[in-house]
Order: sequence, then C-alpha cells, then structure tokens
Amino acid sequence: MQHFIQTANHFGKNRIPFFFLIDFEQKKPLIYPLDQAMSEGIWFDFGQIVNKPTLPTTSKTFELATLPINFQQYQSAFELVQKEIQAGNSYLLNLTVPTEINTNYQLDEIYLNSQAKYKLRLKDQFVCFSPECFIRIQQNKIYSYPMKGTINANENNAKDKLINSQKEFTEHNTIVDLIRNDLALVAKYIQVTKYRYIDKVETHRGSIYQTSSEICGELEHNWQNRVGTILATLLPAGSISGAPKLKTVEIIQQAEQQERGYYTGIFGYFDGENLDSAVAIRYIEQQGNKLIFRSGGGITALSQLDEEYNEILEKVYVPISTL
Repeated sequence: MQHFIQTANHFGKNRIPFFFLIDFEQKKPLIYPLDQAMSEGIWFDFGQIVNKPTLPTTSKTFELATLPINFQQYQSAFELVQKEIQAGNSYLLNLTVPTEINTNYQLDEIYLNSQAKYKLRLKDQFVCFSPECFIRIQQNKIYSYPMKGTINANENNAKDKLINSQKEFTEHNTIVDLIRNDLALVAKYIQVTKYRYIDKVETHRGSIYQTSSEICGELEHNWQNRVGTILATLLPAGSISGAPKLKTVEIIQQAEQQERGYYTGIFGYFDGENLDSAVAIRYIEQQGNKLIFRSGGGITALSQLDEEYNEILEKVYVPISTL
C-alpha cells in the first residue's frame, strides 16, 4: 500500500491523470495512468469519463437465478456479530455474504448492458455496477455520500417505511457521524449538506429505494500533492465496514471467514485536477466456473435476523431492464 500512496502522490503532484482500484484488505491496490487502464484489462464508466471498447449491447432477455447462502449459515454469522455488539465492541457492522448465481449473460455483457452511476470491469475477475460514491473532490472541496437504508419500492408506503424505520434511522446516523469524523482527518469545516435523501434504483426485477446523505469539507490548497495519502487515510470505506472502524473490521474477518478482495474496496480516477470514486458494491466475481454475487447489510443492536437475511437477498440484482 505504501507504493500505491507514493505513486498516487507523485501523479497528483505532477497532475498526471490516473485510475485506481484498492481492495478492502489493501493488499493488492492497482494504479495506472488513465490512458493505460484499458490495456490492463480495465473498463470503467463514471458518466463523464468512460473507458470501454465500442461493443454492441445485446437485446436478449436477461435471466438470473440465485442459490443463496442458507439461513442457518447466515444466522451463525449474524449471531456472532450481535454478540460483539452486545459486548460493546461494535455498534454498526456491515455483514456481507456470497450468493452463487446463474445467468445467460457473460460478465462483459453485464457490464455493457447494466445502468449504474459507477461501473467497473476487471478482465476475467469481476464486474461492478455501484450506486455509491466514496469521495468526490472538486474545487478543493471533498464530498462523501454514504448510502444506508434499502427497501423494495413496490412495498406499500415504501418511502415512509424507509424514512420512519428506527433501525434504518439509527444506522444511517451512525454512518453519517463516522464519515464526518473520517473527513475531518483530511479536511476542515465539515458539514452535512444534504440529509437522508432518497434515490430510486431500477433493477432487473423492479425498483428499490435507498437513502443517502451528502457530507462536505474543505481541503488545503494543492491537496493533489497528497492525493494518495488522503485516500489511504479514509480506508476502508465507513459505509461497508462499520463503527468503530478498526475493531469492527476485526469482527468482520471473524464473521465472514474469507477475504473480500476488491469487493467493498474502492475505485476511481484523478483527472489532473479533480477526483471521483466509488465503493465497489453490487459486485459479481468469477470464481472458477462459478459466478458469485456479493451483498451485505448493516447490523445494529436493533437488527432482526429475518429482515437482515431478506435484505442481503434483495440486493442480489442487476440493473438491466431488458425484460
């Protein structure tokens, strides 16, 4: 990770545009000049900046079948987390699980046909279609948009249920506080500029609502000279780890019993002046001849086992509307 920090700081100081991808454990970060990313098997789409070959989309109907983790396996991990929460070692933990999937689309086809705010494909390894920003830096201001709280939009009074849920309210506030504290490590004048607004996300099986907040701070002049240091200081992302961060990550490792790799890491680009990045969620990886969809949810003292199990299944979706 030290090599990544030094390289990013060098690129930033010299205003050299670059792409970066950092895994959750921070063991295998990647960084390339922006114009070299495609030659390294990387496709990305950040809306305004896109790097992918000109390949046609497909019109075939998207099909997806899931083989979810069984309830007892999830219950075992959930109860371990709840025990640690009751002991005061964590008060919010993002617990993730793998779900095997079968689909008639290849990873490249999923990338090309899915719709998302942030998309990434690493050749022969994974595709990610993330709705969640990690940090954005523009005109010496740093922004973060933690996303906590999800509900099926087809439920009766779905928005009211989401906004009025005490569990979702507590979880969201915890993450907002955590991100405020994280940004204060690298910036000043931290403010919550938008609070618990709702986004609608279209998926292959309908719509979901998600709540986010916007948090903003001011960076020092020439922050580009330490862009690598800024990124490293803020990792791992608070919304997919928990609080307090250090101890919670230890509990995650006990509960999940496997490394996350690039899942729930971050990816983004620096254009020479500004930076944009995403949290690597909504993620499908290739494991041998299998496809694995990784999903998770925040666990608090108010969490109910059945509801949390259903949430991780609800998040196994692909934002393709070719039904």
